[in-house]
Amino acid sequence: MSVFRTRVQDAGAKQGVGVLESRLTGLSREEFARDVWARTAALTRSVSDFSDVFSPSAVDELVSRRGLRTPFLRVAKDGSTLPPASYTAPGGVGATIADQVDDTALWRAFADGATLVLQALHRTWEPVADLVSALSTELGHPVQANAYVTPPQNRGFDAHYDVHDVFVLQIEGSKRWTIHEPVLPDPLRDQPWTDHRSAVADQAVHGRPHLDTLLGPGDVLYLPRGWLHSAQAQGEVSIHLTLGVHTWTRYALAEELTRAALAVLREDPSMRRSLPLGSSCPEAERELVREHLLAAVAQADPAPSFERAQRAQGRPAPLGPLAQLSAVNGLHPMSPVRLREALEARLAGTRLLTRVGYVDLPESDLAPVVRLLDGRIRTAGDLGLTLAGRLLRAGMLLPGTR
Repeated sequence: MSVFRTRVQDAGAKQGVGVLESRLTGLSREEFARDVWARTAALTRSVSDFSDVFSPSAVDELVSRRGLRTPFLRVAKDGSTLPPASYTAPGGVGATIADQVDDTALWRAFADGATLVLQALHRTWEPVADLVSALSTELGHPVQANAYVTPPQNRGFDAHYDVHDVFVLQIEGSKRWTIHEPVLPDPLRDQPWTDHRSAVADQAVHGRPHLDTLLGPGDVLYLPRGWLHSAQAQGEVSIHLTLGVHTWTRYALAEELTRAALAVLREDPSMRRSLPLGSSCPEAERELVREHLLAAVAQADPAPSFERAQRAQGRPAPLGPLAQLSAVNGLHPMSPVRLREALEARLAGTRLLTRVGYVDLPESDLAPVVRLLDGRIRTAGDLGLTLAGRLLRAGMLLPGTR
């Protein structure tokens, strides 16, 4: 059963709560995990005002003034994606790269009913990046953001499913969403809807909708991966953000376990031996390999490689090289410093592991680093000038403001 909630509130009114509750669902992280996550569609009415995150003026600035290139923009109409050459061109003297967005061509396509898809907004629009970073930290899964800008009475894509969970944030205008239950529950990243095109089409045409509703500004819709959906703008331009949650799965953990087990087998001389001559695979050989593989699986620890893969899927907070150099050159005991956000920093013995690498620490530096991990702004003198300078140069520490 779908979850329907109405929660009208100022996004800044509740301090100390995560974005999941304050901006997306009105549910605490624990409530969302128990009742909704990966289970069912959830619609929350008027949960937040998103004008500080994205807006029509943001769309205009991105496509006309930022020099966007493909694949940061796609254009779709009537279920098909238009060729990039139809809306890109060189940018003139000093900017002759051919795949830049041509705002005139884009306008003509939009006026003709095409949907603009601004992709990877967490890399090009700071307020969206901040929201994505906070949500990813809260969920523990990587998050991306796209915006869909659809002319009145038009649609961009036919019914389909995504291989990641999504939060749909209606920014401007309204859009009718039709939701059906999955034809393939919990699809993996290499199991796209196009592999089940006929089943998807049949469910969309003949199946009873799980949800058929109109989203207006401030509404948020959550869909687990695999749930079928299509949407159509109503009598005005519709803008919505899709936050795609690229969930880590048991299968992904199994992949890392398999890699770890194979690494164990590489060091086993008996497993490196050649098979007997002949084209068949003798039963004795199969049993021997199976026995050793099961033993390797029992011995292998997938955690280190899985954690590395998790860190690699996210990005730390932005780092400005000029501000960083100024902080290094001007470092003194009262210089405010802070741990770089979204760094996934943790101590493993005397090694500080992060998304941007690691540093090995002397025992004397462990206590100040533990204090640093709480995320508060410190002074370089609190940490020690040598340690602060080292972490600034490593890109793990940023200049702070009091």
